[in-house]
Amino acid sequence: MIRYQAEKTKILVKHIDFVPIEFLDWNCLTIGALGWGQIQIANSNRIELNPQNTRKNWMLELCDTLLEFYPKEIGKIRERMEHFEKVKARWEKR
Repeated sequence: MIRYQAEKTKILVKHIDFVPIEFLDWNCLTIGALGWGQIQIANSNRIELNPQNTRKNWMLELCDTLLEFYPKEIGKIRERMEHFEKVKARWEKR
């Protein structure tokens, strides 16, 4: 994470955090629906670090998060499919 200030054509670097991903607390992360799931920082102004976290614990929480995320995505996809089935049916009647 790089905190910076833009001044016309210059960038003034204020602070840099370079940490292993398992240090990023899940309270500040979200999953996006891209590919197998895209990990995103929810709000770059509110990054929570947990340097005591282990890779194993973080990965287990990732799995739990994805297992909760995917059923919601399946529901959204079903809704979209139903929508386009209706759209197709309307066009077939024309």
